[in-house]
Amino acid sequence: MWCIAPEWPEHGRHVAVEFVHPVIMGKRALPSLSIEGVNAVARLRASVRPGDIVLAVASASEATVLDAMQRTPAWGATSIWIGHGARPAARSADHLLWSAEASELGRHDGSMVFAYHVLWELVHVCFEHPGLLDDAVACDDGEGACITCSDEARLAEVVSIVAPSLASVRTARGVEEIDTTLVDPVDPGDLVLIHGGVAITHVEAAS
Repeated sequence: MWCIAPEWPEHGRHVAVEFVHPVIMGKRALPSLSIEGVNAVARLRASVRPGDIVLAVASASEATVLDAMQRTPAWGATSIWIGHGARPAARSADHLLWSAEASELGRHDGSMVFAYHVLWELVHVCFEHPGLLDDAVACDDGEGACITCSDEARLAEVVSIVAPSLASVRTARGVEEIDTTLVDPVDPGDLVLIHGGVAITHVEAAS
């Protein structure tokens, strides 16, 4: 799990420590790291792998977090955003743990600490009851995949330009080459939606 809290780095460190150094005897330690300093998104891009979690503790207006949360689907990561006050836009992250308290005391009053302590507890509840971790079978065409579900538009982050109208992109499935004829020009770092190996539209970067 990769933790970012650009405004409140103490929260990023705290939540990382909760997971990597459990205080209850017998609870497993889980890999977790707090990312701090400049270029946090670039550092996450280089480190995050499919199946990882990116957890942010920040207000809804934090630009670095908005950018990181928007890119996590392309990286194959699950996103969790903990904060207080005004809420981010719908679907800004896979999971929002939010306090309605708008006061500046929100970072100090314990509400966010409570949220990530509960998250830690729930993770260990799942480990103690393995059946909770079983994947639900959404559909089955006899070969383990549903044609309709697997053919939806997917978010991709452009890695490099391979040739005119051909780009290498990063998706939750790995690195792929796609046709960019419909959306040219594209540049490394751009976000696009792809469908059937073709980029069909640009995705505006969060701001």
